[in-house]
Amino acid sequence: MMFGKKSRSLALGWAIASAVLLNLGSVATAQSPGAFSGMAGVWSGSGTVSLDNGQSERIRCRATYAVSPDGAGLNQTLTCASDSYKFDLKSNVIAKSGVLSGTWGESSRNVGGSLQGKTHDGHFDVVVSAPSFTANLSMTTTGNKQRVTIRSEGAFKSASISLSRS
Repeated sequence: MMFGKKSRSLALGWAIASAVLLNLGSVATAQSPGAFSGMAGVWSGSGTVSLDNGQSERIRCRATYAVSPDGAGLNQTLTCASDSYKFDLKSNVIAKSGVLSGTWGESSRNVGGSLQGKTHDGHFDVVVSAPSFTANLSMTTTGNKQRVTIRSEGAFKSASISLSRS
């Protein structure tokens, strides 16, 4: 399938940001050993994506988390869709002493990158990177609810998403 430049930028931007938001949404308890403990399972939700042309779209996401036995590692599979596109991601994240690091990949477009950030008291700030893209993410988790805000430069400008665990 062929994608136009704007559609590739939007999909890449959203894929990166979504991978991070859903991976890092699981680190609300990073102050204790095993930052991802208790986060295994399925999360889903919706929100709004804003584009550089002023348009916005509703987005729907579903993530499945697998957590390492010590609670410090997370493998995630994510599917997100709007009215105009869909993507599938896989991510791996490690949390150590409030510091987050990891990688992500989107198989249908053969793209990937890294993520890094910090967390404190259920709130964290993260920078997501790929060869030609950077996004800033801020997130707060309270119980089984997550609120995520993403900002970037390019075709994908921002997103505001609410998720909950099933």
